[in-house]
Amino acid sequence: MSDLNQIELQNLRHFIGTAATCNAKLTDYANNAVDPQIKQMFTQAAQDSLNTKQTLMSFLDN
Repeated sequence: MSDLNQIELQNLRHFIGTAATCNAKLTDYANNAVDPQIKQMFTQAAQDSLNTKQTLMSFLDN
């Protein structure tokens, strides 16, 4: 792990949790959407939030 101080680590954990929550909610919205365009929009947003979570988690591996 890189030299993160406690506040930076706490913030990183918070951002990771927020991205995970967004992914879960957007996936649920996509699964319940009827309109194909809305479904695709939510699916893309869910994927974006998952990518964000994975990027943020990579900072913990360094």
